[in-house]
Amino acid sequence: MGSIDGDLPAIWFLITSIGFIILSFIQYRNAGKSIETIFLSSLAIIFMISYFLLIFSR
Repeated sequence: MGSIDGDLPAIWFLITSIGFIILSFIQYRNAGKSIETIFLSSLAIIFMISYFLLIFSR
């Protein structure tokens, strides 16, 4: 759960990136390589990088 002090736990970035990976895989299987697939994949990469930055910056 999030706290009131505004600190966002790093695990939420990992969960979100896994969700974007699953969504991009489903989108790729349904529509092939489209702009939506590229967008979802790039969001997954951005959130995964954010997760690792939060973990290793502590």
